[in-house]
Parts: sequence; structure tokens; C-alpha cells
Amino acid sequence: MAYKPKPGKAEALKELTKTHVPRLKKEGLVTDRTAIIMEAADGTIIEVFEWLSQETINNAHHNPAVLQMWAEYAEVCDYVPLNTLPEASNMFAGFTPID
Repeated sequence: MAYKPKPGKAEALKELTKTHVPRLKKEGLVTDRTAIIMEAADGTIIEVFEWLSQETINNAHHNPAVLQMWAEYAEVCDYVPLNTLPEASNMFAGFTPID
């Protein structure tokens, strides 16, 4: 996933993203694999995590907790395709890790 922060919402987005996978885990939707969260030069946040299955992805679209979380994301960012990030055109794309 790639999240481009809305103006003035970069820090709120970073904090929200840190809670994303733990909240999905609580709902039983993702694996225990550690998520990777990075930042592109333009402030876009990239998150890599693993859903349990296609079925859990489908179920997320009807889960009230997930829908609430997605509403929170909508307040602070826009979803963008990874290939729109300038770094994605490099053979070895580099991003800054977020702890």
C-alpha cells in the first residue's frame, strides 16, 4: 500500500500507519509477519504486510473496525499506486524506514 499524506497530515498518517497492522491482527485478518513501513522522498508512506488470505481481504470490506480505520485513513491521506513514486522507476528503489 502507498499512502500520500494530505497537506499538514504527514505526522498523523505516520502514527495511524503504526497502528494499522496491529488493528488488522486484532480482527484476525493478517499474518504475524512483521510489517515494513517506509517513506518516499515526497512523504508518501509505503507499507508492506501480509493478509491471511483472499477471503480475509474480502471480509475486511464488511468489517466495521476496518471500515472505521479506512475512514481514519481517508482523513489524512490518499491511496496512490506504487508505480507513481519516482523511486519505483529505479532498479533499486530506496525508501527511508519508519520505526
